[in-house]
Amino acid sequence: MTFVPSNGPVQISASEIQARIAEIGAQIEREYAGLEPHLICVLNGAFLFHADLVRAIRMPLTVDFLAVSSYGNAKQSSGEVRLVKDLSLPLSNRHVILVEDIVDTGITMQYLLHYLSGRGPSSLKVAALLSKPSRRKVEVPVDYLGFTIPDAYVYGYGLDRAQFDRNLPFITSQE
Repeated sequence: MTFVPSNGPVQISASEIQARIAEIGAQIEREYAGLEPHLICVLNGAFLFHADLVRAIRMPLTVDFLAVSSYGNAKQSSGEVRLVKDLSLPLSNRHVILVEDIVDTGITMQYLLHYLSGRGPSSLKVAALLSKPSRRKVEVPVDYLGFTIPDAYVYGYGLDRAQFDRNLPFITSQE
């Protein structure tokens, strides 16, 4: 069955997403050779990217999940970040890769990096499927980046439109 976007053209195809994830997975394998990275998924939007990235990394690793909220069902961040679900595993002396769907203003990522660094990881890096640098209010590092996109409201491949359309295998946008 082929999905048809509700609105707007396909911005990033399923095959482009999978090819880029394979490249990021190979890069992580090289950089973490001999280590066991710990990949933390930022729910809900990053769950598909996280799952595909974990499968693309062919080495021992562990995973965990956390959830924050700054959008609710809105298209714009409220600017206030709150932790909704905390981690299950300790981070002390672990090599952590925080896996996010999109880095937009940078406010949520800044909050998460500060929060996680306080838990004593050996290293802390960021993998993001998408980045909108034109919207940055706070500069944050993105160590492993899928795609840089312009300022548009995008959804699909884990990103939602009021909790719908996460199951699209590609990224699309409203016109």
